[in-house]
Amino acid sequence: MTGLQKHMPVLNTFLAAGAGVVAFHALGLPLPWLLGPIFACLAAALAGLDMRGIRPLNDLMRTILGVAVGATLTPAVLSTFPSMLPTLLLVPVMTAIIGLIGVPYFRRVCAYDFPTAYYASMPGGLQDMLLFGEEAGGNVRSLALVHATRVMVIIVALPFILQGVWGANLGNPPGVPAATVPLQELALMAVCAIAGWRIAANAGMFGASILGPLIAAAIVTMLGGLHYRPPAEAIWAAQFFIGMTIGAKYAGITMAEVRRDIAAAAGFCVILIMLTLVFVEPVTWLGLAPGMEALLAFAPGGQAELAVLALVVGADVAFVVAHHLMRLFVVILGAPIAARFIAPKLQDAKTGS
Repeated sequence: MTGLQKHMPVLNTFLAAGAGVVAFHALGLPLPWLLGPIFACLAAALAGLDMRGIRPLNDLMRTILGVAVGATLTPAVLSTFPSMLPTLLLVPVMTAIIGLIGVPYFRRVCAYDFPTAYYASMPGGLQDMLLFGEEAGGNVRSLALVHATRVMVIIVALPFILQGVWGANLGNPPGVPAATVPLQELALMAVCAIAGWRIAANAGMFGASILGPLIAAAIVTMLGGLHYRPPAEAIWAAQFFIGMTIGAKYAGITMAEVRRDIAAAAGFCVILIMLTLVFVEPVTWLGLAPGMEALLAFAPGGQAELAVLALVVGADVAFVVAHHLMRLFVVILGAPIAARFIAPKLQDAKTGS
């Protein structure tokens, strides 16, 4: 195999994602740097094109979002965190309800085995759910397709809901041009991104590529070192790689998997969106949070993807990210523990003991 042949899947992925950006720009469609790569890579996968991302590069791009969130955590913003407590406490409740609905749905409607059904229904990070599911004996390929579809459907649906209900401007640049940001601050952002990521990864922190840079940038911001977020060009690059990564996860998909796993995931996404709206309505009615922030905070999509949307529409990024961190914390710590209690009871019910 020649060097070019070896790297063709990566090249295919970049070309498909780039074509998606161009097509979305040409058609005037929203979020071309995010949605364009998602749709183009999905179409390429369905056409049988071999694709593959570059994991370290994808993680590097996610550090940009961590710095973007951390740079918003000024002392004034941090002082608002206690007011988030009522909505933060709703996150574990919603997560539990998702599991109570999702497990029977995947078991009885979709005929998944228990480990696959359980971890398919948990709204956690893709890599964590694949790891937990594999250790429990679940179908890793089904889990990958279900979670990729969950993130994709929610990240595609939300812009249209935000635009249709709240009139959100999806064409806003997510930051100022790079030329207007002082060089010393760009250098500080780069240090926060790389050092924060590596320290968090070495410490075994979940979501290290986002949380490490977030914490590092927040510390520097509170010390008065950062006054800007990463520039628009950096946020667009992060969107591009996130979209490309989501779309490339469908590489090698078969029609049998479309009928089984994608259809199952699509049905579950309808349930998730309806459940999100059920929680958002009382939160906004009681004045606990504005509608846009509540929707972005409770929608069980990917942490990075929801951070991007919050940046684009000008929502309170700290509020949104705090709720997704709570959800991931609850799922990562609680899901394996809960599974140990539920699985034996289901086995006893099956055997009639």
